[in-house]
Order: sequence, then structure tokens, then C-alpha cells
Amino acid sequence: MILPPGEQTAAHDNHAPAAHYDRITEAWGLLLGEELHYGLFVSGDEELATATGELTTRMIDAARFSPGQQVLDVGCGTGAQACRLASEHSVEVLGITTSEVGVAAATERARAAGLSGARFEVRDGTDNLLPAGSFDRVWVLESSHLMPDRPGLLSDCARVLRPGGRLVLCDIIRRREIPFRELRDRRREFAVLRAAFGAARMDQLSDYESYAQAAGLTDIECVDITTATLPTFDRWQDNLDRHREQVLGILGAQSVTEFEESLQILRRFWQDGTLGYGMMSAARPDAVVPTP
Repeated sequence: MILPPGEQTAAHDNHAPAAHYDRITEAWGLLLGEELHYGLFVSGDEELATATGELTTRMIDAARFSPGQQVLDVGCGTGAQACRLASEHSVEVLGITTSEVGVAAATERARAAGLSGARFEVRDGTDNLLPAGSFDRVWVLESSHLMPDRPGLLSDCARVLRPGGRLVLCDIIRRREIPFRELRDRRREFAVLRAAFGAARMDQLSDYESYAQAAGLTDIECVDITTATLPTFDRWQDNLDRHREQVLGILGAQSVTEFEESLQILRRFWQDGTLGYGMMSAARPDAVVPTP
């Protein structure tokens, strides 16, 4: 999940996000819940669905939607958030992902809900090839950690925003510098996380802020919500215990073992300050101010 220097390219070749999510999407719905992302726990004892819904709500609040806006959902998963936005906020959503399985599942979700305002396409979030200035909002929920070109992601998100548009992003973050010796000593833990969740690189919230600034975005706000997301791992374990036989049939014994061990590793990383969870919002200026 966090990759030692020099191994990131090879790991992404072996655990490409699209191939990884094509393989695990069905099981992930059972393990991670309908929304396929972490939860934000206000009291700590909520059901997972309540907490994942709360995280989505926090992003909605930061996005400041208005009816009729055009929204780009980067890394749309199986379309749960896109369909919620289209249904509850009367916005038009284009969800993009590199996973064909995700696009198919999201398209079916929108069709079943009778939503014409949510559609989905296979595209790369770091080079989406969409027209510049074509969206009022860009939404990036827990997908950026799987995109090695993080500056490219923020640059392309900013490029497609209209003047005055807003970006909202949340994801797993690295909360401290990790010395190379520690990376080496914890190599097996990182390998387990990579096997369970795919190849990824975690950046600090300050890195995301720097990428957004470099992309020309302003009014940047970053919030660390690590503590409120910690109970997620207990809920995922509960789901595994509840659906173990079904998940075994989908993923096989090795992958289930890796997933269960990864929950223990992630708890430690959350508790010792290595990893956590953050949210960022930013805006594209209404007008470009000429440089003197």
C-alpha cells in the first residue's frame, strides 16, 4: 500500500487498479458496504452504512451543490455517490473509472433507480480527455491513492473546472515521514496491504495542498479526520465474519486471509500515526489575475 522507493512502478504493473477492482468489486460490496469507502463515525458506535453516508454528506457540504450543475466524479466505483448526488441534489454527474466492471455496475445502478442524470465512462482520472472548463464541481472520493501521478490528477481536475468551480477530495493519507529503514523492516506489512487493496502511494495532506496550489486552485481547506474513521476497520471485520463463506467463494482463501490481516495492520497504522484519513476542498478562481 505504501511502496518503498524504486518499487512503485513495478508494483503498479503487477497490481494495476483497474484489474484489481475488476477482480474484487463483488466481494468489496459485502466487505466495505454499499458505498465502498471508509466511514466517518460521529459517536463511534454507528452502523457502517450510517458512517459511510456521513462521510459522503461531509463532502456534499464542502461541494456546495446547486441544481443543474455539471459534476465529474473521478474514481466513481460502482456509482453509489454519483446516483445519490443526481437524485438528492438534481445535478448532472459523469462518473469515470478505469474499471469496466465498475462502469457496468454503476450504469445498472443508475438504470435501476431511473436516474438519467448519472452516466459512467471508462476514463483515466489523471488524463481524462474531457473538454476544459466543462464542469462546475469535481468529486474525488477515495480514489486518488491509486493514481501514481497525483499532481497530474489535481492538474486535470482543475483544468476541467469552470471559473468559480469547486473540487472536493477525500482519501487515505500518510501522516508522517517514514524512514527507509522502517519501510524495509515493515516490508511484509506493506506487501499484505498491497495484495489486499492494490498498489497505492499515500501522500500527506500538505502534499495535496501543494498539488492543488500548483494546479492554480485557491481557497484550499484541509481537514484531518483520522480519528473519526478508525472504527471502519471493526465494521469491515464484522462484515467479513458475517459473509465469510460467500467472500471465500469469490476471492479464495489467500485473499481473505490477506484482507483480514490487513485490517490489523491498518488499525496499527491509524493508531501509531503512520496513516490516516483527510479531506480537502478547493476552488478555481472566478478569473485569472494577470501576473505583474
